[in-house]
Amino acid sequence: MTYVIHGATGAQGAPVAATLTADGRSVTALTRNPDAAVDGARVVAASYSSVTDLTDAYRGADGVFVHLPVGAEEDRLAFANNILTAVREARPGRVVFSTSGSPIDPATGGAAATLAFGLADSGVSHAVIAPELYLENLLMPYVIDSVRERGVLPYPIRADFPVSWVSHLDIADVTLALFDRPGLTGVVSVGQYPAITGPDLAAAFAAGLGRDVVFETISPDEFRTSVAPLIGEGPAAGVAEAYRAMSAIPGRSITPENSAQKLLDVTPRTTTEWLADMGL
Repeated sequence: MTYVIHGATGAQGAPVAATLTADGRSVTALTRNPDAAVDGARVVAASYSSVTDLTDAYRGADGVFVHLPVGAEEDRLAFANNILTAVREARPGRVVFSTSGSPIDPATGGAAATLAFGLADSGVSHAVIAPELYLENLLMPYVIDSVRERGVLPYPIRADFPVSWVSHLDIADVTLALFDRPGLTGVVSVGQYPAITGPDLAAAFAAGLGRDVVFETISPDEFRTSVAPLIGEGPAAGVAEAYRAMSAIPGRSITPENSAQKLLDVTPRTTTEWLADMGL
């Protein structure tokens, strides 16, 4: 059985590839770099912008894991449509799509919604993973360096803003479970429940590091400035806008009724467990 993993050298795809490989699955790692190496996987260079590349990669696959890269929404929408065209043509056995926290409300629109609802109309077995915010965001230099050097965890959300944080490692666990449950379709919410606040995060870091850590709310623009060197000015502006929009909502908690805990019996890591897995 062969599984095709988008972004298999990246933050989200690499744990998926590693988890499937460890489970004895045959993995094809899709990457833009033909010289990349992925342990235990066959590496195939494929571009989101090429329907031919994607169709060739998907054909004959038992499963495909896909997520859209960070970038301009116009590009992401084009990529979503290319993926859908390839899925309809190649007819892989199953597709698991991680929204990476992007909204999939049809009223809102956007690339993630296009891909989610396009898969639902494709006739191909599929499931949509819906995380909220990634714990790995807290490992960005601006954040983790502040924690280590000042004992301050800075992030662009209110201190009382509850979030069902989730790790990329949890996404990998859920992806494996979903590939083994081809009859389960629709949206699966993934994240800690009950949701936790910024001070809860700080307390977990304090316990893991053995020092006092406090949470500090920063502005979306401060966050944009910190992440722009890592992801580029355009994507950073989009990230800042997303956090600005969060200020108008009460929180980002998963829905327990369609959670991985309930549907798959997969419980995401606590922050403390994740920190231990990260060696912190």
